[in-house]
Amino acid sequence: VITTLRRIIFVAILIAIWEAISKFEVFPAFMWPPLIIPNDPGGVTIMKTLIEGFIDGRLLEATGASLSRLLIGFAISIVLGLTLGFLIYKSKLVDDTLGFFVSTLQSIPNIVWFPLALLWFGLGVESVIFIIVLGATLSITITSSTAFKTVSPLHIRVARTMGSSGFHLFRTVIFPATIPQLIAGMRLAWALAWRAVLAGELLGGSGGLGTLLDMGRSLQAMDLVFSIMIIIGVIGTIIDNFIFVKIERSVYRKWGIQSSTN
Repeated sequence: VITTLRRIIFVAILIAIWEAISKFEVFPAFMWPPLIIPNDPGGVTIMKTLIEGFIDGRLLEATGASLSRLLIGFAISIVLGLTLGFLIYKSKLVDDTLGFFVSTLQSIPNIVWFPLALLWFGLGVESVIFIIVLGATLSITITSSTAFKTVSPLHIRVARTMGSSGFHLFRTVIFPATIPQLIAGMRLAWALAWRAVLAGELLGGSGGLGTLLDMGRSLQAMDLVFSIMIIIGVIGTIIDNFIFVKIERSVYRKWGIQSSTN
């Protein structure tokens, strides 16, 4: 509670400072370009745009569209990433071929794939989801395959001595031993997926927060631009701190590991 209160106070102070700069024109245009800290809008104006945007449904609809694409793409990425990661772990041939290919693709920024996505899927939701799946799947594949490979061979030998093998060995020994690493990998993958959603919408014009952000840029509506940036940051903070961090801490407590987020 104290931490949350401190953060609220800190944000309120930032808004107050911004509003003061806006109203009193602390920085003349020749000293500080107005597009960096515009005299209009100020912090209060942006908060007003946020509230009005949610009341008229425009920002709410865009947020819902972006989140739905994120959930669909991320769910697909989890299934594909874990499957590919397991195959890379199980087979040296797959590791030398597919594993190498995945590592190579990982070095290519997601947004570079967008021209191909437009050619393959057209200008729409499918292109955005493709970009999400591509980026998040590669991250989860690398994380999961590495996690599976780091399971102690001693644990596996002991389990096999006791009669465990095949899927039972994976379900009872290998997968539980890798959960802390998998959670950390998915936390990174969702952040990549969230960025991919916004980048895809920004370029693809398929609706959502990214499309509104591009519209605000075109109209030079700085209050709309900053409002969407705030929404993006708030959603990212909520998902990271109230979902992944809590899951990570719970897993770490169960496994007896000291979490760096404590």
